[in-house]
Amino acid sequence: EALGEELRRLTREQLCTVAATASINFSSMICYSILGPFFPSEAEKKGASNTVVGLIFGCFALVNFLVALLLGNYLTHIGAKFMFVAGMFVSGCGTILFGMLDKVPSGPTFIGLCFLVRAVDAVGFAAAMTASFSILAKAFPNNIATVLGSLEIFTGLGLVLGPPLGGFLYQSFGYEVPFITLGCIVLVLVPVNMCILPKYDSIPSKGSFWKLILLPKVLLLCLTIFSLSACLGFLDPTMSLFILKKFKLPAGYVGLVFLGLALSYSLSSPLLGLLSDKLPYLRKWLLVFGGLMTALCFFMLGPAPVLHIESQLWMFVLVLVLVGFSLGMSAIPVFPEILHCAYENGFEEGLSLLGLVSGLFSAMWSLGAFAGPTLGGFLNEKLGFEWASAIQGGWALLSGLATGIFYITEATRRSSSLQNPPGNNEERSHLMGSET
Repeated sequence: EALGEELRRLTREQLCTVAATASINFSSMICYSILGPFFPSEAEKKGASNTVVGLIFGCFALVNFLVALLLGNYLTHIGAKFMFVAGMFVSGCGTILFGMLDKVPSGPTFIGLCFLVRAVDAVGFAAAMTASFSILAKAFPNNIATVLGSLEIFTGLGLVLGPPLGGFLYQSFGYEVPFITLGCIVLVLVPVNMCILPKYDSIPSKGSFWKLILLPKVLLLCLTIFSLSACLGFLDPTMSLFILKKFKLPAGYVGLVFLGLALSYSLSSPLLGLLSDKLPYLRKWLLVFGGLMTALCFFMLGPAPVLHIESQLWMFVLVLVLVGFSLGMSAIPVFPEILHCAYENGFEEGLSLLGLVSGLFSAMWSLGAFAGPTLGGFLNEKLGFEWASAIQGGWALLSGLATGIFYITEATRRSSSLQNPPGNNEERSHLMGSET
């Protein structure tokens, strides 16, 4: 009900902003996730090894990381609306070009062009998403977590619909059609967003990127973003193989198992966002318990051999549902918490700061999306899925414990400073001096 009231109170400008950012969330995620069902086998036919296919996937996240940091720093110089629309255009063109790669000769030429086109797509994606976060935070300064949480429904929908839609189009029409269809949809959305997206004034401020990232609290929140993304990215190359081998499910049913995580994350995110905005003091505990719960879920996903529990399909799906919820608990409060920390440390409000925070968030998420599959694939190959998932959960455990210790230390320091204000100490020393 509270969420419904928030939506009814939106201005026309805010509604247009929500519509534009929902379109990029959905279209970018559906384009990102269509590769999974068929690209690895196609690349294999063209002479790419499993390692090279993994690097083609990972290259997207690595380029995203570097570009998001750069664009976040120069958002006010480029302009948020231009960056958003240009990013969508580049991403749409990159997706269409990827559909043409089956015409390229096999071997190094194919592999080289895969890396190049994937990198171009990553540049477009980074630009659109960095601008998207900044525009949302500018349009909804008081309830950014609620809006971000609500828009995660579209992210989840894109991730859920991408693999089955891509698989269906590939089986029915061949390699080119999935990419050309979705790329054209993104390009059609470009003029639509040029018309509906409001233009926000941007005045460059003196806030330094290094000053922001070197704040202890921001460093810890970056670890949280990285750990969540790494845990989620770990599942991409490993989970489908484990399900097929362990539970002997037909390939078509693997996507349904993925639904458990995507749906629980998408449905819980709006509620967690609302909670985060209405009760800001709960954010720190959502971050701590979200991290610890994610770690426990990954320990139980295999489950870890040390527990001597036989893996069951119903238990695996249940743990995935809990993973989706725990990821939402930690991911949704991070953005407003970094903003709050920046304001506390003297950063000026405005689009310049929002660009820095958006770029930092996108970059850390992309770094995790690169490290998760890379390290996860290696651990899965050497130790098996059960141990690999338990070790991967260590990232979330580390971030949950570190954040918990930081907040407890911060609360202790504040309570001691309230009990012994600086003024009282000065008065006491003055009185002692006059007595002597």
